[in-house]
Amino acid sequence: MTWRSPLALVRDALAGQRARERDLRSLVSNLPFENQKKTRQPNRYFSGNAIKTTKYTFLLFIPMNLYEQFHRWANIYFVGLAILNFVPVVNAFQPEVALIPILVILSLTALKDGWEDFRRYQSDRKINNTPCFIYSSKEKQFMKRRWKDVRVGDFVKVVCNEIIPADLLLLHISDPNGVCHVETANLDGETNLKQRRVVPGLCIMLPEFVPESFDSTVVCERPNNNLNHFICYVEKPDREKVGAGIESLLLRGCKVKNTQYAVGFVVYAGHETKSMLNNSGARYKRSKLERKLNTDVIFCVILLFTMCLIGAVGHSLWLQALPGVPPYLVPYSTGQLDSPALSGFYMFFTMIILLQILIPISLYVSIELVKISQIFFITNDIDLYDEGTDSRAQCKTLNITEDLGQIEYIFSDKTGTLTENKMVFRRCSIMGTEYPHKENAIRLAVLDEPDSEEEVIFDQPPRTPQTGWSLEAEDTNLEDARHHHGGRRKSKISLNADSSVAFSSPLETEVIPDRKLLQKISKTESSGRQQMDPYLDFFLALAICNTVVVSTATAQRQRVKRFSHCGQTSNPLDTLSNLVKKAGSFRHVFTFCNRNPVRKLSEDSVVEEDHFNPPVKMEETRDTDGIETCSLHAPSECNQSALTSDNLCYEAESPDEAALVYAAKAYGFTLMARTPDSVTVRLPSGKDLVFEVLDTLAFDFNRKRMSVLVRHPVTKEHVLYTKGADYAIMELLGTPYAEHLSGIQKNIAADTQYHLDCYAKDGLRTLCFTKKIVSDEVYESWSVKRRSALAAINDREELIMDTAVQLETKLSLLGATGIEDRLQESVPDTIVALREAGIQVWVLTGDKPETAVNISYACSLLKDEDLVINMSCKDKLTCTSILDCTLEEVRRYSQNPRNVDTTPDISLVIDGHTLAMALSSDLQDRFVDLAKRCRSVVCCRVTPLQKSDVVKVVQDKLKVMTLAVGDGANDVNMIQAADVGIGILGQEGMQAVMASDFAVSHFKHLKKLLLVHGHWCHTRLANMIIYFFYKNVAYVNMLFWYQFFCGFSGTTMIDYWLLIFFNLLFTSVPPIMFGIMDNDVSAEMLLGVPELYKTGQGAGEYKSSTFWVAILDAFYQSLVCFFIPYMAYWNSDVDLFTFGTPLNTISLFTILLHLSIEIKAWTWVHWLIMVGSVGLYFIVTVAYSAACITCNPPSNPYWILQRQMADPMFYLICIISTVVALLPRYTFHVLRNSINPTPLMQARHLDKLDPFSRDQWIKEWRSFRGGEQVKRFRLSAPSSPTLESPVDIYPPSFTTSDIVGDEMTLDVITESSQRSAHT
Repeated sequence: MTWRSPLALVRDALAGQRARERDLRSLVSNLPFENQKKTRQPNRYFSGNAIKTTKYTFLLFIPMNLYEQFHRWANIYFVGLAILNFVPVVNAFQPEVALIPILVILSLTALKDGWEDFRRYQSDRKINNTPCFIYSSKEKQFMKRRWKDVRVGDFVKVVCNEIIPADLLLLHISDPNGVCHVETANLDGETNLKQRRVVPGLCIMLPEFVPESFDSTVVCERPNNNLNHFICYVEKPDREKVGAGIESLLLRGCKVKNTQYAVGFVVYAGHETKSMLNNSGARYKRSKLERKLNTDVIFCVILLFTMCLIGAVGHSLWLQALPGVPPYLVPYSTGQLDSPALSGFYMFFTMIILLQILIPISLYVSIELVKISQIFFITNDIDLYDEGTDSRAQCKTLNITEDLGQIEYIFSDKTGTLTENKMVFRRCSIMGTEYPHKENAIRLAVLDEPDSEEEVIFDQPPRTPQTGWSLEAEDTNLEDARHHHGGRRKSKISLNADSSVAFSSPLETEVIPDRKLLQKISKTESSGRQQMDPYLDFFLALAICNTVVVSTATAQRQRVKRFSHCGQTSNPLDTLSNLVKKAGSFRHVFTFCNRNPVRKLSEDSVVEEDHFNPPVKMEETRDTDGIETCSLHAPSECNQSALTSDNLCYEAESPDEAALVYAAKAYGFTLMARTPDSVTVRLPSGKDLVFEVLDTLAFDFNRKRMSVLVRHPVTKEHVLYTKGADYAIMELLGTPYAEHLSGIQKNIAADTQYHLDCYAKDGLRTLCFTKKIVSDEVYESWSVKRRSALAAINDREELIMDTAVQLETKLSLLGATGIEDRLQESVPDTIVALREAGIQVWVLTGDKPETAVNISYACSLLKDEDLVINMSCKDKLTCTSILDCTLEEVRRYSQNPRNVDTTPDISLVIDGHTLAMALSSDLQDRFVDLAKRCRSVVCCRVTPLQKSDVVKVVQDKLKVMTLAVGDGANDVNMIQAADVGIGILGQEGMQAVMASDFAVSHFKHLKKLLLVHGHWCHTRLANMIIYFFYKNVAYVNMLFWYQFFCGFSGTTMIDYWLLIFFNLLFTSVPPIMFGIMDNDVSAEMLLGVPELYKTGQGAGEYKSSTFWVAILDAFYQSLVCFFIPYMAYWNSDVDLFTFGTPLNTISLFTILLHLSIEIKAWTWVHWLIMVGSVGLYFIVTVAYSAACITCNPPSNPYWILQRQMADPMFYLICIISTVVALLPRYTFHVLRNSINPTPLMQARHLDKLDPFSRDQWIKEWRSFRGGEQVKRFRLSAPSSPTLESPVDIYPPSFTTSDIVGDEMTLDVITESSQRSAHT
């Protein structure tokens, strides 16, 4: 190693810091500098690829860990007292003895931290030594190296299914189209693939890429944690700049798919990669109980200082009262003694050392052990396990488990949280004509039958693949159907089990075509007018306007623990016939469908129930190992003819796209292949159309739409297909009803808008589809701007969006679709139980108000008898007026003496624009005041930022415990803002899960997670903490009472070692067991009677009154335990330890029996630990008094306990003292449980019944409660002089115009009719 001067090192370090802090980095290839020194490497200032997530090193572990532990004030306190004990004038124990407790605590914590850090070290070592391929100019090939050898500026080769070692700028791949796909499951959990393409314009698409030929400079932005944003350009030697974005960046941790290999240029390495910058480690949250605990610790410190002050003053007064100098006061060598005042000052510190255990030193360690055990119980609860996804509950934040038992407000997303995020194509409107797809509705209705919940068809014979559909296909032979029916057998396989291909369950992929629409398409096909027909354009838009990746079931695609359901070999019309014949008859089907009220859109509309468990009906292609295989290679022209529509798989980025592509396929418009430059669609006639893709205008949250610009293979026209949210598309047509249009076009827009409103009212997700013919001149002009925007460096995203907006104008409406997102299982029951538990449930969604309201009725968030207030206004003055009027009416009602026993059932529906005004600083208080009086609140059209703002406002204004639950990236802000964040393991990836504190598979799991585990965690931990304070105060006070009889000299009547062993061994395990295993009420009772959850809300079990009652009880018991033996040995000649041994024994019995009174459910573990603690006490004490003769000179504990156990007086004193000490608490429990039992006590009595009787009581109680007549009220429409439109009290059917007025509309829904649940 070459020696370098310190000045050169400092100069180099400063240069490196400046290089890393620049907004733009200039990177060049390392190959020309491969054999040169590190100081000559151009990219030496940037981070290497080796990662280190450990906290400590081997040599510095002890000092660094101690520094970490001393961030806890309790450890500093006890170490300070141990050091103080080494001062001779104030020591109370032998200095070495005083160190034992704190050393034990520090050692245990250090061992735990060391083990965790060692596991991190092992993980880092494994990752850093992962093999990869780095190009070497010396060897002229890619050499096998390790991840830690990768540097910024290297060329790295990644083969298919291999994990990417660093952030790479994609320069070359084996695919001639320059496109590959990456699987980001390791990064964000999303199972769908994302497309990546090489940097355009570099001309390096040769079969073999030679890294030495790359002589350009890569300029990129500083590292950041934004996974969806990347600014970069490549500057060629001729100064030409080529722009690149996130679409050309391969992120560390992802897997390369759909290509043999990819070569990239390393732009970020190690801790500067986006994945590492997003790895912020475990979050730390302080629970509500922990904050209350810290307050009570301060009270204990004040109590300790008060007792020490009494001891100091008492010692000073005792010395002043002495007539002379007693012989046991040894003077200094000068023959003088300290003054009484100075002796009292020293005694203050001596008393602190003596009474230090008043602050429970082992409490924090015990709390950690209890929480770890609680997490173990939660993660291993079989009821929180989902077999379909093989996932269990996850706990990511370890120190807020008890907060689960104190939740008062829940804020929930809708899509993917309350619903399954499995999109089912339900109906469509084309050119103003609505097609209800009643056949498909019948199929779904039959699948909803409970009898078919676990039925799977295994022995379906293979069918001949069909290119298009024929109407005769419905007439399936009855005998064949009976044969198939007989071949069915029951299975535990669920339809909800995920496949390796996202959004590809049979429920989503099978669509039964509408008969009338199928006839329309058949006529169009036979007429030969395919090119200009809007119906064909509609289905072409469904097949083309997306980013779906086409794959075939021929080559292996590796997925861990997942299997693909690629092929759909059965005709959906045959499926319908088989399902109908299984059910018995069409009459049975329609009888089943009509069990619930049906809201009809047309005469042919059929709407099914909410829940589903349909059978799986499919055939799969499997390899020799039984693992299904699936290739993601786009089919080439040579083998494309061999492809059929039945061996295709579709990889979609969203479930909506997958549902639309499968719907187009059901009508014969099959998406066959997609490349960056073309998309192939097979028509019902069997003809393949290859569209040249000119550009793709990707979806963004500002435009709320996406477009694909293609060149039609027949007409050679430039066609722009656009799909998007209805309100975003309708704006591009002019107005929602297209007044500027005329004739049939105007009617089409108006009819389509009506259909969209009906779809939303039925809870369907809506999309509009349009077409635009772009002239050659317009296209040429626009493409120049587009290329300029793509190559831009600054404001690239804004320029790209502007070009998209410029083209998406004057669109021709083709039609609209309604897609159903079905409710998850048991969502209504869960919401009802949570509300019975006293938890307010809010839904925050980006959907339309009509859709959100319908879903809210379906999941029992809104009730038919509710008074629903819809707020939608465009100006702040109107918003203020409506808030004031509504609040005045509600307050006037509550102040009326006649309404004392009534229940106001009000619900609020508010849109995002109105919510933004209501959350302004001057209206926040009024909005929160109104919202807290509502039974439920539904916020529609809200942004992710608004979701988090709502949570924060409710937290700050109402001082309540909040919980947020969601499944997507748009819920992350809300989840992190709440006291407890819960992620749903859904189909939108893992970003919500990674940002959450807990994760579950379904919304229904919240019921047990909160009502059972939340209640247990809070109750157990609160009772254990209170018991810890009681135990320490009761024991310390005995030492304090003795000071009144020894001149406050700091003397103890119990041996020092036994004092230490008392808390360290004899009484340490029982309270931990109490916190882990105590079971006040069974899970069945907590689930059957959700109202029991209310006992934990607010202050819960850990109240200030409970804490001070425990402290007072500890003072009383310490008085009894001290003075009864004191009076029994009055005027006797017993020595100090003979007097102290009964006191120590009485304290043990009293403290353990006190715990026995508090334990709610005894098991063999309780008996073992309680009896074991008593036995350990006697064994250790007998052994110590027999073996230790001069352990603690000048005192001598030899044979003390043996002599005491031979004296009947010892047993009599122990029995009497223990009974008298515990009598008040026992009496209090008896009287309270007999005269005024708490709900929990009543539940415990019911738990003692046999299960059948208990369940019968719960059913009777629930039926009585449900049948109880509760007075309800109706608010009169609030009058306001500022309202420009009257307040409406309107029937169930309402449209967008009812909700969004010119200025404001306040709609009060007083519905008594039964609502249908269409989810």
